[in-house]
Amino acid sequence: MRADVRQVADGIHLVHGSNTNWVILTEGDELTLVDTGYLGDRQQVLDSLTAVGGAPEAVAAVLITHAHNDHLGSAEYLRCTYGTPVYLHEAEVPHARREFLQQVTVGQIVRNGWRPGVLPWALHALRSGGMTDVPVAAPEPFPLPGALDLPGRPVPVHTPGHTDGHAVFHLPHAGVVIAGDAIATAHPTSRLSGPHLLPDMFQHERARAVASLDVIAALEGDLLLPGHGPEHRGPIREAALQAKERAL
Repeated sequence: MRADVRQVADGIHLVHGSNTNWVILTEGDELTLVDTGYLGDRQQVLDSLTAVGGAPEAVAAVLITHAHNDHLGSAEYLRCTYGTPVYLHEAEVPHARREFLQQVTVGQIVRNGWRPGVLPWALHALRSGGMTDVPVAAPEPFPLPGALDLPGRPVPVHTPGHTDGHAVFHLPHAGVVIAGDAIATAHPTSRLSGPHLLPDMFQHERARAVASLDVIAALEGDLLLPGHGPEHRGPIREAALQAKERAL
C-alpha cells in the first residue's frame, strides 16, 4: 500500500498512511517529519519522503505529537539509522521511552468491541504493529520555547488530555495547525466527520482533552492537519469550538 501524499500548502505535505497521518515540512534540501505512523507504515514513511523530493537522511528532526504506537512507529528507526533527533514535549519524553504507557488497552477495546468499526480498527492496528513495543531510546524535549529552528519553523503548543504531553504544532506564517490527536476529522471507530475528539477510550484524561480545545481555538490559522482524517479548511477557532461543542 502506497502512502497518499498531498501538498496542502507551500512546503507542507499531509500524508495519509494506512490509518494515521504524518506531515512533512520542506525547506530547501531539509525536511521536518511530524509523526511517523505505525511500525508497519515504515516503507510508506520512507516513500513519502522520496515523493516530496527528500530522503531519510535529509530529515533534520522528527517531531512527535504524542507517543502512541500509531504515531511513534518509525521514530527510533530514524534516530538509530540516520541519527535524526526525536523531539517531544518534556512531559511526553518518558512516555516515548515507555517508562509508562497512556494508550488504549486490550480491555478497553474488548469492552467497546460492540461499537461500529472498533473490531476492524483493532485488527488493522494489530497487523500494523499497534501492539508492538516501539520505545525511543533517547527522545529529547523541545530545545527552546517558541518556534523551532527547523524547516517550517513549527511552534510546539502543549495540549494535554489525549496524553499528558500531547502537543500540536502551529505554523503561524502559513496559518496551519498540525493537530495530532487533539482533533480528528475522521476515524474508523467514529461516525463523526469534521472536527471532533476521538472516542473516549482513546483519551487519557478526557476533561483535559476538552480543555485543550480552547488552547487550539486561540491559534491563528485556517488549515487544520489532523492525525486522523482529511485536512480541514476554515478558521482554526471554529474547528476547535466545533470539536468542543460535539464533546460536551
